[in-house]
Amino acid sequence: MKHTKHIQVSESFQLYALLALTGGFLDVYTYITRSHVFANAQTGNIVLLGLNLAEGNFRNVLDYFFPIVAFAFGILFTEWIRSRYKEYDLLHWRQIVVFFEMLLLFFPAFMPSGAGDTAVNVLISFVCAVQVESFRKVNGHSVATTMCTGNLRSATEQIFHYIRSRDPTAAKCIVNYYAIILFFIFGAALGTALTFAFAERAVLFCCGFLGIAFLSMFAKEL
Repeated sequence: MKHTKHIQVSESFQLYALLALTGGFLDVYTYITRSHVFANAQTGNIVLLGLNLAEGNFRNVLDYFFPIVAFAFGILFTEWIRSRYKEYDLLHWRQIVVFFEMLLLFFPAFMPSGAGDTAVNVLISFVCAVQVESFRKVNGHSVATTMCTGNLRSATEQIFHYIRSRDPTAAKCIVNYYAIILFFIFGAALGTALTFAFAERAVLFCCGFLGIAFLSMFAKEL
């Protein structure tokens, strides 16, 4: 009898698609409403930091510097949560992380654009770091949910392996990587439309997406 291989929900494609959609949404949300700063594309923020530094726009440098630092602290916070709650029985440690993301994303919805932009960008960059560090594998393969460069590299690498070996596992990886990229793009498009419609409160849709992710992890396995 053939046995079905069970997959942890926290490493399932369905969950990662939802998180990638959220990642794309958050990037355009901060770019549109919060002084053209990216929520999770820290490479872009680092480039813009260097550009403003070279042009002598020192006030603008801080707009990019603080989210970068917040992203780094988000990674440290995630590792602390993992080490402290990895053996916790009541909730999976990743559920704790997702709940914390929802909590933090609630506040920017009620912070008007302008004076509070830096604080919001710090909060959301922290959230994106927590997500990218917590959710790193789909069916055992490394995948990022808040950025696309690594996924694009991995997908194209798997194309080469599939051409050489015709390995069906490589083919599945290709589909998964490009599908996650497409969900990220869809999240960016959806985020653009909803941000223009609801302004700062559009981020509450991301709270809803993360709420679905949180509840889905009670299933443990698919």
